[in-house]
Amino acid sequence: MLWQAIGAARDLSRANDIAAVLIRYGFGDLVRRIGMAGALEKAGKALHWRAPEELARLEPPARVRRVLEDLGPTFVKLGQILATRVDLFPPEWIEELGKLQDAAPAADFASIRAQLTEDLGEAPETAFARLDTDPIAAASLAQVHRATLPDGKEVVLKVRRPGIRPVVEADLHLLARLAEILEAEAPDLRRYRPREVVREFTLSLRREMDFAAECRIAERVAANFAGSPDVVVPAIHWQWSGERLNVQDFVEGIPGRDLATADAAGLDRKLLARRGAAAVLKMMLEDGLFHADPHPGNVFYLPGNRLAFIDFGMVGRLTEERRYQVALMLHGLVTGDSETVAEVLLDWRSDADREIDPARLRHEIDGFVDQYRNVPLRQLDLAAMLSDLLAILRENDLSLPPDLSLLVKAFITLEGLGRQLDPDFDMAAEAAPFLERVLLAHQSPAAIAKRGWRAAGGALSLLASLPQDLGQLMRAARRGRLNMQVDIVALDRFGEKLDRAASRMTIGIVTAALIIGTAILMTVVGDPAFTGLRTLGLLGFFGAVAGGVWVLLSIWRGRRS
Repeated sequence: MLWQAIGAARDLSRANDIAAVLIRYGFGDLVRRIGMAGALEKAGKALHWRAPEELARLEPPARVRRVLEDLGPTFVKLGQILATRVDLFPPEWIEELGKLQDAAPAADFASIRAQLTEDLGEAPETAFARLDTDPIAAASLAQVHRATLPDGKEVVLKVRRPGIRPVVEADLHLLARLAEILEAEAPDLRRYRPREVVREFTLSLRREMDFAAECRIAERVAANFAGSPDVVVPAIHWQWSGERLNVQDFVEGIPGRDLATADAAGLDRKLLARRGAAAVLKMMLEDGLFHADPHPGNVFYLPGNRLAFIDFGMVGRLTEERRYQVALMLHGLVTGDSETVAEVLLDWRSDADREIDPARLRHEIDGFVDQYRNVPLRQLDLAAMLSDLLAILRENDLSLPPDLSLLVKAFITLEGLGRQLDPDFDMAAEAAPFLERVLLAHQSPAAIAKRGWRAAGGALSLLASLPQDLGQLMRAARRGRLNMQVDIVALDRFGEKLDRAASRMTIGIVTAALIIGTAILMTVVGDPAFTGLRTLGLLGFFGAVAGGVWVLLSIWRGRRS
């Protein structure tokens, strides 16, 4: 199976590298279970299953992080996506995966210059009045150079690394095949939904490599904050921007991690925390397009207690209905309405989730919400509440839709940023007005009328197409092509039981025939020519014993199941 996966990915050496790194960090058993050991043996590789002692002492989350770091940029990005799946992984895993830094050595400027010339249609020295050859930042997919436009405007150039797309695509193909193998060969890992995670990661990474899409998103966010002077999004210069190049205004501000400089500049930390929370909550609950990674590295503090947001490579999107559901759930947590919280979570249940008892889930959530009942709003730790709620989901093998996992991760990151600025930061109090506005807007006459018109339009469309659909149905019936499929689970199970019973009966008849035939052959005496028949009878006896044991074991297993 793995040999076919490697052939599909056309990257045998990369598969070998992955297996070697897994073995080095003590995951040799996983390599065996998914079939990589056989592939390595066919490739003539030596298998050293024992991990170095210092690596074996690492806790599993730390070992997985080290594995992802050693496997390179694509897998570092995968780890960052996994760090957003707070619904699948416990806090210690999320914390460890959150340490993955998207940093890489800078690419040689000669290759960068050649790509810039191709994208700009002219030499970069001609297009820009000044261009720094030393990058101010370098990551796995891109690096950033500072430059000056001919009119004197200071900008930054986010340049995609030359030749990175084929490397990433090869890794994505291999990851997709490995995810299929994991789900098939490692049942205990299925609860982490490897194929779903890889599919989500593939879409996210391909969007992130398209800098033109990132530019469009930045402009949409900037338009949403057009009336808010406290929030700045760098302007995009489309004359030079494209799929591999993002040219935007340079932000002259204080990095979000440099709190000492912010204090020295006389900025108000409490006000910065409130304005930052208000900005991200507006993106989440009002606009439906939000920065999915609002950590201090993507935030700058500006004079006048303003904030600038950069790097819109990872964003989340929420439909109007989803925003209402989020507001409903968060409001239920704050007000102690456990029934509402349970109903929303059951609506979010994925088709891949196993069947659970809704009454049991409601009971667990009721006990969870009850411990926060009558707690003053200022004393509520909303991020801790969400983390505890996600723990209940994990225990019930439930997962959030991908858009909501990004939302929860961004929410928790936002509260952490707020508490860095202000230890007394009250996320629940900041979120309450936004939640109330979303809930009220959903019940406003205009919103009700809009939903009514939408439902009426759907009903009218259905009625309009009804005669045509009935005509097609009647024509199919006249031609004898009308098929009906009824899928009854109980009958499927009955068929399986019937098949097992027939197999036991067949083996039982064969066993009985062997016993009778063996008894006849063993009674032959006298002529030495019949010695071979006695041997054949002896073999038949052993076959009868084996058949009888199989029938008994099959009956025993059937009763246990």
